[in-house]
Amino acid sequence: MLLLLTGCQQAASHKNKEITMQALSDMKVPAFVLDAQTMKRQLRHLARNDNAQTMADRQARALYTDSVCPVYWIDGYGVDSRADSLLARLQQLEQVGFSPRSFYVEAISKDLQLLRQLQFDKTEGVSQIAARLEYYLTKACLRYAYGQRFGYINPQQVFNHLDVEKQDSSRRMVQYRGLFDIDMDLPTASYAKTVVHKIQTDSLSEYLSEIQPEGKYYEQMKQMLSKVSTDDERRRVLCNMERGRWRLHHPIPDDNSKHIVVNIPAFHLYAYQADSVLDMRIACGAITTKTPLLTSEMEWMEVNPEWVIPKSILETDVARRAGDSAYFARNRYQIFERATNKQMEISEVSRAMLLSGKYRVAQKSGSDNSLGRIVFRFKNRFSVFLHYTSTPGVFKRDVRAVSHGCVRVAKPYELAEFVLDNPDPWLLDRIHISMGLGALTDRGRQYLKAHSTDEDHKLIGYVPVKPHVPLYIIYNTLWPDETGAMQTWPDIYGYDRVIWQNLQPYMQ
Repeated sequence: MLLLLTGCQQAASHKNKEITMQALSDMKVPAFVLDAQTMKRQLRHLARNDNAQTMADRQARALYTDSVCPVYWIDGYGVDSRADSLLARLQQLEQVGFSPRSFYVEAISKDLQLLRQLQFDKTEGVSQIAARLEYYLTKACLRYAYGQRFGYINPQQVFNHLDVEKQDSSRRMVQYRGLFDIDMDLPTASYAKTVVHKIQTDSLSEYLSEIQPEGKYYEQMKQMLSKVSTDDERRRVLCNMERGRWRLHHPIPDDNSKHIVVNIPAFHLYAYQADSVLDMRIACGAITTKTPLLTSEMEWMEVNPEWVIPKSILETDVARRAGDSAYFARNRYQIFERATNKQMEISEVSRAMLLSGKYRVAQKSGSDNSLGRIVFRFKNRFSVFLHYTSTPGVFKRDVRAVSHGCVRVAKPYELAEFVLDNPDPWLLDRIHISMGLGALTDRGRQYLKAHSTDEDHKLIGYVPVKPHVPLYIIYNTLWPDETGAMQTWPDIYGYDRVIWQNLQPYMQ
């Protein structure tokens, strides 16, 4: 007997039914009998034997290994236009560089035709074909919805499990270096239910339109993809297109509002405002101490800062020199007890004491300070910042991945002038003089004349930045230069390679 097949919940009535399986009720040929139990057994078999490669795949498998094993696309009346709406979207996947085969387009099209033309036989009856079509429709739909809504990879998961920072001797306890800390939309555990609800209520077509990626950069990548001529170009565009899909909570503005972008592969900083761009060379983290990707706001500057040596450098470079007064004097390092801020005698502090966390090691301010004459501060969980350097020759190199994670800037005074909102000339001159760059105003020249015997001129230290200036530290191997022309930049940290590897389930 022919069965009316439904899911665990009564679905809404759908329009545009393509076939009516109940019309076959008078046919007693087994191949034409849609049997609910046979179909669900086949669905569970497909799910349990599926090699789930992505989060969307795992969610699809979970739906059909459930004891209820609901059915969303097919009922006793057949398959309606929802399947066609999805298929139309999937057939456009080549426009964004993905293989339709990875979304089962050919298999779905073939099974739809078999079902609608009633092309069944003893080898493969309607229940088997319906189960396969049901499973592939759901799996393809979830793959597409997850990818278009959130991106096809999760950069927080992928990049924050690349570089091992610490591990125990058994390698069971592993701590990874944080490399990506940008707030963005990520799918929740219930997102699959959201998509299923859209399927059940016949609102899938509208939803798939709503979740399409937007933004100027993404559209630029789509246009470039249609023009690439080599495999390398295609791979680079697809990796950067994936970056364009990530729904960042604080995306880089497309307008002319004041903001700063540090693009690691370009080894460049771009400071945007109105119709002008201040650009400068930067040096960033070395391969083993990569600069983390983040968004923040420039909040204040320190002129002639003291450098408090980070814990990581203290552990690897400084602690082993405990008690070496010549080493500490040569580098102008001082040791302070954190609780009392008391300066300690170098000879009194052992390696164990330095590693205890109760002491800080700081380098005195001055022209030979590792931070240079100025540092730009912003909130982040990595203790990184922008600063000048005591070794400006680094900016002459082509590859400038040399730091412990901070970003060194080649034009520090120009950046200071940029971040300040309509500063008065005397404020700028005090910064200029304090950085050892001479005077800019008559008042400054008079000051220097009156204090000509002074070795150092520290007219200002802490300088607030109000309003705060948005800062974006990014990694894009395709990014416009200061003229707005799109340029290709080297994959210095290998992040394109990582993205490409994780996109492979959609390329096969």
